[in-house]
Amino acid sequence: MSRLATARELLPGRADYDLRPPILRADLLAGVTVGVVALPLALAFGISSGAGAAAGLITAVVAGIVAAVFGGSPVQVSGPTGAMAVVLAPIVAVHGMSSVALVSILGGVVVLAAGAARLGRLVGYLPWPVVEGFTLGIACIIFLQQIPAAVGTTAPPGRNPLLGAGSALANAGSAAGWTVATVAVVAVIMLALPKLHRGIPASLVAVVLATVGAEVTHAPVPRIGTLPSSLVPTLPHFDLGVVRDLAGAVVAVAALAAIESLLSARVAATMTRGGPPVEPTRPDRELIGQGLASIASGLFGGMPATGAIARTAVNVRSGARTRLASISHALVILAVIYAATGLVSRIPLAALAGVLLITSLRMVPLATIREVVRASRSSTVTFAVTALVTVAADLILAVEIGLLVAAFFALRHLARAARARRDTLPGPAADGDEHIAIFRFEGAMFWGASERVVTEIAAAADDVLVVILRFSRLHLLDATGAKALGETIGELEARGVMVLLKGIQDHHQHLLTTTGVLRTGSHLFTHLDDAVAHARAHVQRASAQAR
Repeated sequence: MSRLATARELLPGRADYDLRPPILRADLLAGVTVGVVALPLALAFGISSGAGAAAGLITAVVAGIVAAVFGGSPVQVSGPTGAMAVVLAPIVAVHGMSSVALVSILGGVVVLAAGAARLGRLVGYLPWPVVEGFTLGIACIIFLQQIPAAVGTTAPPGRNPLLGAGSALANAGSAAGWTVATVAVVAVIMLALPKLHRGIPASLVAVVLATVGAEVTHAPVPRIGTLPSSLVPTLPHFDLGVVRDLAGAVVAVAALAAIESLLSARVAATMTRGGPPVEPTRPDRELIGQGLASIASGLFGGMPATGAIARTAVNVRSGARTRLASISHALVILAVIYAATGLVSRIPLAALAGVLLITSLRMVPLATIREVVRASRSSTVTFAVTALVTVAADLILAVEIGLLVAAFFALRHLARAARARRDTLPGPAADGDEHIAIFRFEGAMFWGASERVVTEIAAAADDVLVVILRFSRLHLLDATGAKALGETIGELEARGVMVLLKGIQDHHQHLLTTTGVLRTGSHLFTHLDDAVAHARAHVQRASAQAR
């Protein structure tokens, strides 16, 4: 494929849209549905991150449009998410709200560069238990972060969510009754309405009713407050010293934006299978789109954006077919900014806390947890460790440790599967066959298993004159395994044992040659019958000489 064709794959085009009336109608309807669902979430995640409700709305609009136009998924919905709010909260606590726009722009540049470098497919290497453990950890953090707002207090900035929730519960004041009641109303409505009709936007209805109730009763509960009535680009102040201080935060934001967006796009692709055909997801273009979305969001005073799994799922289930649905969802929220900021500013913070509490409970279904736990003990440990580290420490660290744990179990399984099985000689038995040993390598000969495998060969090769090593089923061989194999062959030959090598695969030839296993005088065979015939002839000659 030419460079020009490759570049075109990463850019938007006319083929991204289908304006036929049935599809256009479906996209617009899906966009309105997702916009209604996304509005309270955008407000809630903005507040939860510490950047403010306005930042959540701006991100939903600006990033939602830019990611829809330039991204690689036709049905992905992007905007503020709970995971990004979790990452941003300590950054805001340490560096202030002014850092959010700068982190958004710089993080977007990193994600954009990753897309241009064609790194989008790497997300496929993340193990399933790590992804689910990460998601569970995020859900727990989102839940814990809402406890202070749910009881009418504030948690100390930068404190661990679990400790902050405990402190908030201990310090709840007399006004806690009003906020707890507001949260309870929202929770009941969100849980009950979907049972009556799945098409009702439960979160929006819950927030509206809670707001009306707070206004009618004059409840003393904190409100959202002033919101922007327009979108105006504002370039943040760039200071090299501040940029250096934020380097770690930028990497964390970029990593999360890339991982969450690609995972969301992958989930969306699986949801569209079996239905009407849609444009395939392009992971590299998705990174470019998300990078541009975060840059644009930062320029307008928003926060870093990612693909939102929950809103994307609503989009797909609502019948979305092209990017127009995601664009429409952003325009719905834009209409609220220009026409209803006064009403939105009166929403109680406790109502949004209730929305996020129920949202967090729905992020990881119990069925998924059961599937992970039943899969294997290693998947259970990987899942639990990733979730615990996510809650207790850091999101990116949790993914890294989860990968290490998964790699440990994978290598242990690979090492246990590696063996040199002793075979019987083919065909009718012949005199002297007891002096011939055949070993068939299976699995992998690598640093985690080579010492055990070659020790078994050396121990089982006593009282034999010929050892035949079969390589045809050896799938993996590294330098350590090749070196150990060469040393074992040397020891056997030093004891007067002839070593015959059968079925060496082409991709192992170079490594076996460079490590000295294959050298001038090596006995190489393609067929086992030829190797056995050679071994029997050698045994007969040795027996004749002994007589």
